[in-house]
Amino acid sequence: MGAFIAYMLFIVFSLARESKAGKFGTFVLFLVLSFGMLGFVAKQFIKWFLGM
Repeated sequence: MGAFIAYMLFIVFSLARESKAGKFGTFVLFLVLSFGMLGFVAKQFIKWFLGM
């Protein structure tokens, strides 16, 4: 699972570089597009913590 998340982060970085987004645009891309991955990881951690 970690490899897929790392690959998705690479894709976001590649997208930012190809679109010449700049520093702020790259930050926004990583913030917005990576927020869903963070939610997925948090959900798995919460399920493990609660024993579900």
